[in-house]
Order: sequence, then C-alpha cells, then structure tokens
Amino acid sequence: MGKNNELVVGLDIGTTKICAIVGEIRPDGVDIVGIGTSPSRGLRKGVVINIESTVNSIKRAIEEAEMMAGCEIKSNYIGIAGGHIKGINSHGIVAVKDKEVKASDIRRVIDAARAVVIPLDREVIHILPQEYVIDNQDGIKEPLGMSGVRLEAKVHLVTGACSSAQNLIKCANKTGLDVADIVLQQLASSMAVLNEDEKDLGVALIDIGGGTTDIAIFSGGSIVHTAVLSLGGNQVTNDIAVGLRTPAPKAEKLKIKHGCSMASLVDKEEIIEVPSVGGRNTRTLSRQILCEIIEPRVEEIFSLVQREIQRSGFEDLLASGAVITGGSTIMEGMPELAEDVLGMPVRRGIPVGIGGLTDVVSSPIYATGVGLVLYGREHLDSRFFPIRPDKNLYHRIKQRMKGWMHDFF
Repeated sequence: MGKNNELVVGLDIGTTKICAIVGEIRPDGVDIVGIGTSPSRGLRKGVVINIESTVNSIKRAIEEAEMMAGCEIKSNYIGIAGGHIKGINSHGIVAVKDKEVKASDIRRVIDAARAVVIPLDREVIHILPQEYVIDNQDGIKEPLGMSGVRLEAKVHLVTGACSSAQNLIKCANKTGLDVADIVLQQLASSMAVLNEDEKDLGVALIDIGGGTTDIAIFSGGSIVHTAVLSLGGNQVTNDIAVGLRTPAPKAEKLKIKHGCSMASLVDKEEIIEVPSVGGRNTRTLSRQILCEIIEPRVEEIFSLVQREIQRSGFEDLLASGAVITGGSTIMEGMPELAEDVLGMPVRRGIPVGIGGLTDVVSSPIYATGVGLVLYGREHLDSRFFPIRPDKNLYHRIKQRMKGWMHDFF
C-alpha cells in the first residue's frame, strides 16, 4: 500500500446504492485496492431528500472501503446527477497578447466562454473544452505555445442546482470527509468504459442507474452534449411490484435474478416463483409474464434517450454507436433492445484500464465509481469545496484576482 497522498477515492452516491472505491496511483496507471457498498436510503432520482439517511449510508460504504484498503479515507470525488443538470455549448474569443498563446491567454478565453447568463440558483460544475481555434485554424486540442493573434475556444458548460451540489457536499462533510471535486456522473463513467477511438468517431454513452438515465455524446474526442432523464431502473422495479402484486424489495430481486428486457429471448415454459404481499402464499408464474412487464418500460427509457439524441442534433455523428452502462444494464437483453430502438450498434460498457481488484469491479454497476477514481488521478490538484457557498465565492474571487495580478505583472 502506498502513502495516503497516492490514494484517490471515488464516491458514487446513487439512488439505489452508495459505492466507495479506493484507487492507488501507480506510474503505469491505477490499482483498485478497496471497495465499499451500501444501500442508498436518502436519495430520489439522484437528488438528496434525507441528509441523515444519506450520511449513514455513506458512512457504511466508507468504512467497508477503508477496511478492505487498509487506509483512512479523508477526501473523495463525488458524482452528481439528477434532472437539474443542464449542459450548453458556448464560445469565447480573445486577442493573443504577445502573438504566442500562453497559459494566461487560455485562462482568459475559457473565462470568456463561460460568461453566459445562468440563474442565481445554479452554478457551473464543469467547463469542458471541445476545441480551440487560432486565426481560423480549427481542430486544435492544445494551443499552448502556438503563434497567432486571435484565440477562440469552444466549450461545453455543465450547470447544476446550487442546493443539490451543496447537499451532497454537506452529506460528505458530516461523515468527516473533504470533497476534492464534484464530477458529472456520465463524464466519470465515460472515463471508465469508453476508449479514445469511440470518442473520436462519435459515441453516445447511456448510463442507466436506479433513479436517472445519464446521457453524454462525444464527437471529435470531446463531449458535445449532456443530458439527464429522471427515469431509471426503479421505475422497472415499481412496474414489477404493481404488475405481479409483490413487495418492492422482492420485485427488485426478481428483476435481478430472472429479468430480461426482451420477452422473445425467454423460454415460454420457464417458471418462476413470485412472493405475495400480506403473508399470502408464493405463486408460480411464467418468466415470460415478468419479461412482458419489463420490456415496455425499458423500451420507453430507450425511446426517450433516442428523442434526446435527435434533439441534440448530433445523431448523424455517432459512427461508433452507443455504449450502455450502469446497474440497470446488467439485465439480459438490454443491448439487443437498445439496438432495436436506437437503430445503431450498442455494447455494454464495463470499467477498463485499471489494475488491482479488476475481477470485482468488472461490472457496469461500478462504472461511475471507477470513473471517479480515474478522474481524480487526472485532477489531483483540484480545489476543495467548503459547505458554505459564500466561502466558495470568496475562494473563486481570490483565485481570479491572483490570475489578474499574474497576467499584468
């Protein structure tokens, strides 16, 4: 085990589960050395609705991860999702001072691109550069040191509700943890399950969790569109509970053990046992009846995803097709149904590019958690978020003034 400063922790706070993953940074990559999971009790559709329940769930996941990794966890990277997340593309232009692009010029053009009007109750979570343009020469990924007089930046801004972000931070702080950064969940998942060729050719990442379905569209190696749908695997579970008259926890187990999103793939003769409510006797039903309840809801989710992809205007750029990940995609028949609805090649994404406990995390369930660790490895110098927004604002102003002083003196 390395030193504490060589460890990165990703905390995936989901609607159905909370997962803490500890990664040890090595010169050649990241080894997963600890995993802790706990049922999530205080979230609905990706948003905290009960702080105390969420804090208790986080504590259990962190303690389990600490025990496995043999370390004390002090800070982490948290994933954020929910229907409040919005993504917009923006454009900034500045003049290059000394006819050679410096770090200060890149900071100024990014600031110009983020200067869009957003409501006071929202804040910018990510500024994701897509490409730079120098004197009408486009497609530049790294402009530092290049000659020119005019620098442009095309960026994707991700914004979220201040209250939702602050509630996540508050829950982590109440467990004694610092928050190194808040990361969009589909951005984290993309780092774990997508390869560079797919991002260059164009791909849609569809992360289907318990409460939300997160979408990220890549083209030319960069994110060009993000969206969050307030629909996920919990709706499928609820349909099973109502349709088969069984308690929700039993419906979840039926979905995991016997569920299939395409009824045509199931043997008509196969029989399953269905628990009843109120102490009634267990019933036997054809497995196909269960799958006929599941299929319409999953088809609806993919139909809404397709509508969002069409609305984005990037449908024709998805040469690599789509990658589905998240706990709800483990179900049999998901890639096949997705291909039918979306009309493009679809594969199931599992975390890659890691070492250590790979056999444990080789599942779509851990895509976001592993992605948060990989994100943390690339952003080890990230800021720490305090609880109070006013301190955060003071920190930002202080950093901005330091940048101005550096530029002029």
